[in-house]
Amino acid sequence: MGMQSCLKDALPFAGMVMVECGEIGMVTLSKAAMNTGMSNFVFVVYYNALGTFILLPYYIFHTYRFKRPPLTFSLLCRFFLLGLLGICLVQIFAFMGINYSSPTLAAALGNLVPAFTFLLAIISRMEKLDLQRSSSQAKALGTMVAISGAFMITLYKGPPILMGASPSNSPHPLLLSQQSNWVLGGLLIAMTCFASSIWIIFLAATIREYPDKMTIVFFYCCFGTIQCVIVSLIVERNPSAWTLRPGIEMIATLFSAIFACVFRSSVLTWCLQKKGPVFVAVFKPMGIVIAMIMGVMFLGDTLHLGSLIGSFIIAVGFYAVIWGQAKEKDMAVDKICRLESSTQNTPLLQNIITEDIG
Repeated sequence: MGMQSCLKDALPFAGMVMVECGEIGMVTLSKAAMNTGMSNFVFVVYYNALGTFILLPYYIFHTYRFKRPPLTFSLLCRFFLLGLLGICLVQIFAFMGINYSSPTLAAALGNLVPAFTFLLAIISRMEKLDLQRSSSQAKALGTMVAISGAFMITLYKGPPILMGASPSNSPHPLLLSQQSNWVLGGLLIAMTCFASSIWIIFLAATIREYPDKMTIVFFYCCFGTIQCVIVSLIVERNPSAWTLRPGIEMIATLFSAIFACVFRSSVLTWCLQKKGPVFVAVFKPMGIVIAMIMGVMFLGDTLHLGSLIGSFIIAVGFYAVIWGQAKEKDMAVDKICRLESSTQNTPLLQNIITEDIG
């Protein structure tokens, strides 16, 4: 029984660790593909379309194998909005931001997701906030600290601390950045984080109403792909941009389709059902170290003082929020134990009183 309980807790943790590692790999590959001239709009369309086609046979098998709850028009509208938030807006803004900056900045600002998710959870009443309790104070203060750290990373580079490989010495010249606009990239990624937090809250609410995870994943990926196609056809007018060249572009598209559409979407949806939105959001800080190492080694990025200080500030705020949530969980467990103890003692007192009367 104890082993099953540990395994039950370990599987969501392991799944989210794999998601964060794979996400940094996907971002790095996509940056390399865009540095060869691949349009970020075309990239989003191709890998989401391929991922949806990969999901299609699994969805058909799932529909015939298991009894699916009936679909309603309101549910289809929810899936449409999930695709708009989680795929169309989030991914287009994210890859535009990465194209203007770097995967390291994207990973650092990704720490805004727990802060935004916490704020939205309070607004939607998924989280309770009582400022008289130390746990609530820690969560509120941690959220503000995390946001201030993200602004520091975006607006202040600072002197270089660790120089990346120069274009002439880099073993991976295709991975070197071709354009850089730190502030614009940071603002786009910050917008991505906010939209991602809305998506997490909305997806968690949808899972409560419709618990069939496979159906949710397939439909929001399908709707999101259609939306990306429409947006990309409007924005990307150059016909040659739609040519998928062999090499890094094809590798990035294939990896992103398998990871982002199939693995990441399925694991995130499952973890949201098992653990809730805050659990999913708190794994974002793990990507900073991975992104910094990969950015310096493969992209020729330079590690600046602003990124280091801002990441530290964000981490402090993040762990303050986690401490507050852990303390609230301990308080809830203690309350349940006290209630169970009082319930067990009540029949004993009643028996003693009955015996005395008799």
